[in-house]
Amino acid sequence: MGWMMPLPFAGLPDPAEAVSLDDVAARLRMLKVWAGDPSYDTIKDRVNAAWTAAGRPAGELTRKSTVADCFRSGRRRLNTDLVVAVVQALHPDAGYVAQWRQALRTIGGEIEAVSQVRVQDRLPQDLAGFTGRTGELDRLHLALRAARQAGGAVVISAIAGMAGVGKTQLAVHAGHLLVREGLFDRVLFVNLRGFHADPAQPPADPGAVLDGFLRVLGVSGHQIPHDLAARAATYRGRLAGTRALVVLDNAATAEQVRPLLPDTPGCLALVTSRRSLAGLPSAIGLDVDVFSPEEAVTFLRGTVGGSEPAALARIAARCGYLPLALSLVAGHIRNFGDWTLSDHADRLDERHRDRRLDSGVALALGLSYQDLPADRQRMLRLVALHPGQDFDAYAAGALTGTDPAVAAAWLEHLADDHLLQPAAPGRYTFHDLVRAYAAGRADDHDPPAARRAALTRLVDYYLATAGRAMNTLHPAEAHQRPPLSPEAIPGPDLTDSRAALGWLDTERPTLVAVVVNAATNGSPQQAVRLARTLSRYLKGGYHADALTVHGHAHRAARDLGDLAGQAYALNDLGVAHRRLGLPGQASDDLQQALELFRRTGDTIGQATALFDLGTVVQWLGRYPDAIDYKQQALDLYRQAGDRNGEANMLSGIALVLERAGRFPEAIDYCERALALDREIGNRHGEAQALNCLGDVETRAGRLDSAAGHLQQALALFRQLGNRNHEAGALDSLGMLHNRLGRPDEAIGYFVPALTIFRELGNRGGETGALNGLGEASAAAGRHADAVTYHAEALALAVDIGQTDEQACAEAGLGRAHRMLGNHALADEHYRQALTLYTALGLPEADEIRADLAVRPPGDR
Repeated sequence: MGWMMPLPFAGLPDPAEAVSLDDVAARLRMLKVWAGDPSYDTIKDRVNAAWTAAGRPAGELTRKSTVADCFRSGRRRLNTDLVVAVVQALHPDAGYVAQWRQALRTIGGEIEAVSQVRVQDRLPQDLAGFTGRTGELDRLHLALRAARQAGGAVVISAIAGMAGVGKTQLAVHAGHLLVREGLFDRVLFVNLRGFHADPAQPPADPGAVLDGFLRVLGVSGHQIPHDLAARAATYRGRLAGTRALVVLDNAATAEQVRPLLPDTPGCLALVTSRRSLAGLPSAIGLDVDVFSPEEAVTFLRGTVGGSEPAALARIAARCGYLPLALSLVAGHIRNFGDWTLSDHADRLDERHRDRRLDSGVALALGLSYQDLPADRQRMLRLVALHPGQDFDAYAAGALTGTDPAVAAAWLEHLADDHLLQPAAPGRYTFHDLVRAYAAGRADDHDPPAARRAALTRLVDYYLATAGRAMNTLHPAEAHQRPPLSPEAIPGPDLTDSRAALGWLDTERPTLVAVVVNAATNGSPQQAVRLARTLSRYLKGGYHADALTVHGHAHRAARDLGDLAGQAYALNDLGVAHRRLGLPGQASDDLQQALELFRRTGDTIGQATALFDLGTVVQWLGRYPDAIDYKQQALDLYRQAGDRNGEANMLSGIALVLERAGRFPEAIDYCERALALDREIGNRHGEAQALNCLGDVETRAGRLDSAAGHLQQALALFRQLGNRNHEAGALDSLGMLHNRLGRPDEAIGYFVPALTIFRELGNRGGETGALNGLGEASAAAGRHADAVTYHAEALALAVDIGQTDEQACAEAGLGRAHRMLGNHALADEHYRQALTLYTALGLPEADEIRADLAVRPPGDR
C-alpha cells in the first residue's frame, strides 16, 4: 500500500502529487475552494498580516495581483516564500504547510538545502581597520553579555529593511572581539541567505543548517534525527555545557532562525537580518542605521586618505552614509590617484543629477561599474550568473571565455574594488546587492544567447574537469562515464588522486548547483551527463546530494525522452535510497531502471541494476534471491566483455555467500575477484576484494590471513580517499579483533568506523558497527554498555529493514541481559533472534537454540 496523507489533511489537495508548476497552481486553486473560496484581497490581507507580525517591513508586503499570479497556470517560476504564505493563510496547520514547502522546493528546481548550505566552525575574516560603530558596539557588547547569561539571542537588524548597512561586518567584528576576550570556546557561522539576488538560491532550510552544525559538532549520519524538532533538541543538547557563539547571518524570518537558537547559559546566538524578526524568544534587538556623518568621513579618510574635509563630507553624503556604498566609492577613488577628492565629489553630484539616483548603493555601484574596463565589466556581469555560492578563476574564465590566469588577475581587481568578496583563498563571492546589480547589467547588456553560451561554457568546464578527476580516481570505470570532450578546456591539474579528490570535495556544493541549474534552465542534456559523471563520487557517502543530482537528472532525461539517461538516474537514486535505509523505494527505483535498460538494450546497465537489486534483497536477508540477481549480473558482464564489472560481481557474490555461511565458495569467489582486479589494474576493486576476502576468512576462522588482507584493504581505501569503504575496512578489523579475543582493540576500530558511517549517513554500516561495539563491550565484561549498543542497533535495523543486523542485535541483547541476570528479558530477545535467523536460513540459529537450552543456575 502506498503512503497516505494523515487524517487531519484528508480531503485536502496533496502537494506531493504535483509534478509541475501547473500542478502546483491547480492544487492551490483546489485549496482555495476547500478554504471557502476567499477573495484574492482577503488572502492578500491575511498574508500581509502574518508577515507584518513577523517583522517584515511595509516595502516587502505583497499585492493582490501578485497573490493572484500564484494561482495562474503557465508560470515558469513561483515565489516559494509567497506560495507558502498563501497556503498558511488558507490552512494554517504547520505540518500541511511543511508538505507544501517541500513539494515547492522539489518542483521548482531549488537545490535541497543540505546541498547549498555552507556551515563554518570559524568566523569570517575581520575587516581590517574597522571604523566607527562605537555606540552600536557598546550597546551590542552589553546585549551580548546579557543574552549569554541566559543562553539567548541578539538580533542585529537594519532600520527599514536597509541593505548594505554593515550588519554582517558589525556582527563579525563583535564576534572576533568576544572570542579574543575568551568568552567563547566554539564558533558556528552560517549565511542563511535570507536575501539573495538569485531565486535559485532560496533561504537556507533550518533543518539543513542543523544538519551542518551537528556534523561540525561530531554528530552525523542517522544519529541526526530527521524531524526538525528532534534535530534542534539534539543540537541544543550538544551545545549544553559549552561556550558557543552561533552567528546566523542574513536571516529571512523568525521561523527560519528559531530552531537554530541555543537555549543554554554560556551560549549565544548573534543574528543579522534586514527585518526585526519579531517573535524570537527572549531576543534582544539592536537596530543598525547608516554611519553618522562623522563616522562616514572617518571611514573615507582611513581608506583613501586626503586632506579635503569638505569634499569627504560631500562624498559621504552622496553615498547616503551607507557602508557598502562608501566601500565601493573608496575603491573607485583609489583607482584614480590623479583626481582630487573634490573632483570625485563633483562627479558623484553630476551622476546623481543625470541619472536621478537616490540610492547611495546604486550610485556607488554605477560609478564603480562604469569605471571598469569593458572586459572587467563583462566578467562582473557573467560571474553574477554563476549558480553556486562562490567560484574560482577557472570557472570565471569559462564563463567569459578568458584564460584562467587573466581571469584570476581580473577577479583580484574586482575584489580590490569591493565588487567581489574573498570567500576562501582563490575563491570569490558576491554581496547580494552587488550580485543583483551585476545580474541586472547582464540582462541589459548581454543578449539571452550570450548568457546561455556563458552558462554552457561553465557546465562544459565542470563536466570536463569532473570527468578528469573521476578518470584519475577510477580509471577502470572510464567507459561507464560520458566521454571527455575532445576540446581542450582549461582546468586545474588533477592527475594526482589527492588533488582530484580535493577538487571534487571543494566543488561539491557548486557541482550540485550546476546540475540543478542546467536541468531547470535550458541545458538538460548537460545535467544528465554531469550527473552520470559524478555518480561514483557521490556513492562515496554523499547520499542527500545524490538524491538532488540524480532526481534532477531523471526529470531532465524524462523531459528529453532520453530513456538511457532516465535509467542511469533511477539506478543511482536506488543506490542512494538503499544507503539511506529506504529499501522499498530503492527496489522501486531499481526495477524501473532495469526495465528501461532492457528496453534500450543496455547490457552493462542491466547488469548494474541487477547487482544493485541483489544488494537490496541481501540487505533484507533474502540471500537466495540476492545470489540469483548477482549471478545474472555476472553473466551479463561476461557477455559484454566488461572485466571490471565481472571482478566487482565476483566480490559481490562472495559477500552474499559469506552471509549465508558458505565460506569455501565465498573464499573462492574472493580470490578470483582479487586476481582479476590485479590483472586489469583496478585498485579500487582490488581493495574491495581484499576486504571481502578478509571478512570471509574472519568468519571461517582463518584469522592471521584475514588480518593481512584487511590491513591491505584499509591502506588502499585510505590512499584512494574512499571514506565509506575505509569505514567498512575498520568495521571488518573490529570484527576480526572480536574473534581474536581482543575487545579493547576491536573497540578502537569500531569507534572510528561508526563515526565515519554517521558522517556519511550510511545507516546500514552504522548498524553493523553498533552491533560490533556491543559484542566487544560484552567480551570486555561491560554488559550494560553492550545493552546500550545493541538496543541502538536494533532500533536502527528495524527502521531500515536490515534483517540480519536485527537478528544480531536481538542475540546480543539476549546474551547481555543474561549476564546481567535479566533472564526473562534475555529469553525474549533470544526467541526473537531465533525466529529471525531461522527465517534467514543462517547457521546462527543453531547457536541461539543452544543458548536457549542452557538455563542459568537457579533459573531451571
